[in-house]
Amino acid sequence: MLSMFHPDAYIASLTDIRPEYFIERGIKGLIIDLDNTLLSWKSGAIEPEISGLLQDYIAAGLKICVVSNAFNSRVSGIMSPLGIPGVGRARKPRRKPFLKALKILGTGKDETAVVGDQLFTDVLGGNRLGCYTVLVKPICKTEFVGTRFVRIAEKIVLRNLAKSRVIKAPVRRQ
Repeated sequence: MLSMFHPDAYIASLTDIRPEYFIERGIKGLIIDLDNTLLSWKSGAIEPEISGLLQDYIAAGLKICVVSNAFNSRVSGIMSPLGIPGVGRARKPRRKPFLKALKILGTGKDETAVVGDQLFTDVLGGNRLGCYTVLVKPICKTEFVGTRFVRIAEKIVLRNLAKSRVIKAPVRRQ
């Protein structure tokens, strides 16, 4: 049961993952969450450091698609200027938005990583497809009220995964 929530990697921040980390693992496509992974919840713009990192990923040959439970207009408004496609109103962890992202990327599940800040949406959704999954710590503590309740259960699962030595504390600089 806990295996569905087990990320392949647990990293402190997206900025700690260089393109080589993915390339060395045979990853060609990235499905990345928006809120609290790429930017703070309700923020309207991506910080220059994250934007530069995304451009580094693209320059290294990685394809990117953002999958978010946020409205389509929010996802496209933020990602379109960067030339990155997105899938909004995803209702993660449903399989359909992840499958749509795979089609957009033109990659298979075995060569795609799902990166996000939530076990019950991003990691579970990616694991259900058989993708490589990366859990990152949320950018900020401010988030949707419903997410705050989910974080309580998430902490329990993370604690159990750590006790069973399935995961370790977030790793820096990959």
